Amino acid sequence: MKTFEYTIKDELGIHARPAGMLAKTVKALDSEITITKGEKTVGAAKLMAVMGLGVKCGDTVTITINGGNEDAAEAAVKDFLNANL
Repeated sequence: MKTFEYTIKDELGIHARPAGMLAKTVKALDSEITITKGEKTVGAAKLMAVMGLGVKCGDTVTITINGGNEDAAEAAVKDFLNANL
């Protein structure tokens, strides 16, 4: 299991477009990936659940990657977050 934190830089937070792109990216990976904000944890492949976290600019989320090729999945998710959020 790999875990890392990321602080959202997008001024709109995690809104519909990046949440959809994130879900699509995560579904293509061979790992289970979750996002945690505060006490709430959701599957990163679930668009509405990710949007339901209400992540705003400046919020820090914890990404957890479990199973599959964790190193490749971590790199892919970090690349996505840096490019889009």
